[in-house]
Amino acid sequence: MAQPERRGPLVLNIGEVLAQLSDDFPSMTASKIRFLEEKGLINPRRTPAGYRQYSDSAVERLRFVLSLQRDQYLPLKVIKDYLDAIDRGERPENLPPGVTVSPRIVSDELAAELQNKARKLSEEQLRAESGASVPLLQSLLSFGLIGHTNGKFDEHALQVARACVQLEGHGLEPRHLRPFQAAAEREFGLVERAVATLTSRKDAASQARAAEAAREISDLCLTLHRALVQDRISRMEI
Repeated sequence: MAQPERRGPLVLNIGEVLAQLSDDFPSMTASKIRFLEEKGLINPRRTPAGYRQYSDSAVERLRFVLSLQRDQYLPLKVIKDYLDAIDRGERPENLPPGVTVSPRIVSDELAAELQNKARKLSEEQLRAESGASVPLLQSLLSFGLIGHTNGKFDEHALQVARACVQLEGHGLEPRHLRPFQAAAEREFGLVERAVATLTSRKDAASQARAAEAAREISDLCLTLHRALVQDRISRMEI
């Protein structure tokens, strides 16, 4: 007699969740998952004995959070605001370009889209996607505005290249933009000092808190920078 087809488990334990995420998020740990639960981003069911149980939709929700954090550099507070709006049946405003979401679960298309954002680009791909010329790209490399690992560029390099293509149209060349690199290094120094207490602890939960605090501080620094620059621009209009 033929055996009925075996279906996958309706719920997963935390070890099985880690196994599902390991390819895309190799540094993920149980402590980090618990940290996201503590922040209210996921809410696994509990057995009478208190063990966490994760449904397929909970795992996809977790994947969505981790992808936005890694690929869009968003603080958890911002991601939580998105998820809260989705849970209310609303469409969140100001989603990152190209990102669409549906309530409680990430579509296959979005999962693939976010995964693609983590891909590594060759120099030819970087030029094609950013519109940068060969001389511009070489200048960005020589002035240290972008870098590569074994000839491959990441999403940060793509964003820098795209911005510099636009700035070149306003007469600003890479040699003019070196102060931005120096400012970024100084800002990182401030962030690093601010989270030093957390980074000194080696447990996964503290490391996750440190990374999240660094993102929040960086976002606040960018807001401050933008406001200060806009204040000076507004005076040009008087």
